[in-house]
Amino acid sequence: MRHRVSKIKLGRRGAHRDSMLSNQVCSLIKERRIKTTLSKAKVTRSLAEKMVTLGKKGTLAARRQAISKLKSPDHVKELFEEIAPSFADRSGGYTRITKLGQRMSDASEMAILEWVEAEATV
Repeated sequence: MRHRVSKIKLGRRGAHRDSMLSNQVCSLIKERRIKTTLSKAKVTRSLAEKMVTLGKKGTLAARRQAISKLKSPDHVKELFEEIAPSFADRSGGYTRITKLGQRMSDASEMAILEWVEAEATV
């Protein structure tokens, strides 16, 4: 039974899944928008919004937590200095998922994951 199981595994083992999600969030921070499958976008959204919440705190402990998750101090710096301050007056819902339809090769649902105020932060 799957009572109270909330982690989506995405067909990967734990370390692979964690590194893939951190890479996705780093790409989202750098590019401001990424194109991926719908299931990956849904899982990446939760991690990205947690990182923005840490960025809004702005403390040294929050910065260290973000670095431990994302493994990239440069992306964490950009998150804390550029992205998180733009969401200072917002209490949640920092990302948007737009469905694109099915991929031609394997018919998996594709989506674009982007920051809600992407045009303001670019």
